[in-house]
Amino acid sequence: MSQVDTQLEELKSEIEAEIPSTISITDVKYEGPELVVYTRDPKEFAGDGNLVRQLASKLRKRITVRPDPDVLSRPAEAREKVMDVIPEEAGVQDLDFHEDTGEVVIEAEKPGMVIGRHGSTLREITREVGWTPEVVRTPPIESSTVSNVRNFLKQERQERRDILERVGRQIHREEMQDEQWVRITTLGCCREVGRAAFILNTAETRVLVDCGDKPGAEGEVPYLQIPEALGAGAQNLDAVVLTHAHLDHSALIPLLFKYGYDGPIYCTEPTRDLMGLLTLDYLDVASKEGRTPPYESAQVREAIKHCIPLEYGDVTDIAPDLKLTFHNAGHILGSAVSHFHVGDGLYNVAFSGDIHYDDTRLFNGAVNDFPRVEALVMESTYGGRNDYQTDQEDSEEALIDVINEAHEKGGKVLIPAFAVGRSQEIMLVIEEAMRTGKIPEMPVHLDGMIWEATAIHTTYPEYLRDDLQDRIFHDDENPFLADQFNHIDGGEDERQEVVDEGPAIILSTSGMVTGGPIMSWLRHLGSDEDSTLTFVGYQAQGTLGRRIQNGWDEIPVSDFGSGRDGRGSKLTLEMDVETVDGFSGHADREGLMNFVRNMSPRPEKVLCVHGDESSVQDFSSALYHEFNMRTFAPKNLETFRFK
Repeated sequence: MSQVDTQLEELKSEIEAEIPSTISITDVKYEGPELVVYTRDPKEFAGDGNLVRQLASKLRKRITVRPDPDVLSRPAEAREKVMDVIPEEAGVQDLDFHEDTGEVVIEAEKPGMVIGRHGSTLREITREVGWTPEVVRTPPIESSTVSNVRNFLKQERQERRDILERVGRQIHREEMQDEQWVRITTLGCCREVGRAAFILNTAETRVLVDCGDKPGAEGEVPYLQIPEALGAGAQNLDAVVLTHAHLDHSALIPLLFKYGYDGPIYCTEPTRDLMGLLTLDYLDVASKEGRTPPYESAQVREAIKHCIPLEYGDVTDIAPDLKLTFHNAGHILGSAVSHFHVGDGLYNVAFSGDIHYDDTRLFNGAVNDFPRVEALVMESTYGGRNDYQTDQEDSEEALIDVINEAHEKGGKVLIPAFAVGRSQEIMLVIEEAMRTGKIPEMPVHLDGMIWEATAIHTTYPEYLRDDLQDRIFHDDENPFLADQFNHIDGGEDERQEVVDEGPAIILSTSGMVTGGPIMSWLRHLGSDEDSTLTFVGYQAQGTLGRRIQNGWDEIPVSDFGSGRDGRGSKLTLEMDVETVDGFSGHADREGLMNFVRNMSPRPEKVLCVHGDESSVQDFSSALYHEFNMRTFAPKNLETFRFK
């Protein structure tokens, strides 16, 4: 019997000693980080609302209770009883019974009403029918991404269970090493923005944190082939942790599966869905631009299948000597500050990912309260000494002024925007400004993936600010459903119709003008002196967006997708160019300083990454002088030993 099997037998005995003798346990398994307990008496288990909580606390494990398949009532019978328990106002759309696991997936417009206060309705469902309920939200805006991900995972349930069981056994394996140490190796993202990738190494475990590309720099990818990463074989990676879905952090996650990785990806649920959306689009854009994609859609599906979603605040075992906890990063939907607890109190490391410290219209500000943090890997995008963003209220007024000026001239406002995060922030500003009469009502056209990304935001309102959640729960108040918003889905013909009509606002990907539909809009509107190109997000060095910001007025515009012969051409830019600061998803210099200033406790060491060379060096120096802590502005391919 293996060490894991022995451990499971001992856990089964412990559980049996803790529960009433009337409840039988038929099996205990690991599925990923969770301990799954099978019982012939699920109704009795559900009768005591504190029993699972007490077991989880005593065993210090996440526990799921499932009915033994032998005791399940027939789905047709159970369906009627489940519907009797759930309030009609919950808006149940579908019940999907899975006899292999004894779970019933309930899709509802209002999941909270299915869950009930402290899970009371879920327990009542189990008491009535024995099945274990799992609840998902019906998106207020139909999302093909969410639908496709859910259907795919449903089709792959058996293989996914096999993956989870294998991962669970790996997590709970016996530790083999006597020595203890902690190292971080930088594979990208140092003294540059993009290709985020780090290896967190202990004597027992190797974890990859993020794996992105570099905007505007084709071929510059993380140094994955070094011995500390995949050089010793992808199978030597225990886990991948994805802080958020932006491509400079996620684009090359599927590539790992091409190299033979077959392990878990830990992320939040919206990050999983957004990664699928953005990486598939990444392949599509590469193909349209005549580039060879680094992987295929099959690897994107593999990545999704291997995702293990975690919620903010859940402490989760991901290796024998590593616990991971996600906290809100305030950057984009599902973005997470990733906190690692190494060993039995040996050391604690946090990776900020990308953060926004202050509240925005979309999100609460980043969490910086941890039990312990000795080392922090900290983004420094706006860490330069002069990187102070405009106050949010002033930024909104500046955008309103730009829109009003263009409207008075009869022109259009073209906003290059990231599909995820900034677009939704701008949509909220525009919706309120029109509703309150600060700008005239006019069409707001959303091109590229913006509408789909918005639909995903409405699927996961629990990741948004409280007041925005409340509005999304009420269709008549959902700001994303405002009549002014129009999804561009008719390609060039529809774009030409928009150009031929009157004043309008156009939000289009890509946010750094590196490809996608924004190039078509520049061809259509670039020579219109009455229209305004307005930047609202960070433009990385080497991108066309940064060049236009710096004064370029003759720009290369690819003709791919325009119905022409595919040759490149030059465009003289005659439209006004404006930059409205303050809408970035990144904290500015003051926000970054405050994130560290208010950390409790403050870290002993900080690695300043994800910023231009001057930004990371300025920020590293400022932290050292302000807080007398050890700081570093590492280069790529450096290794730091912390213990």
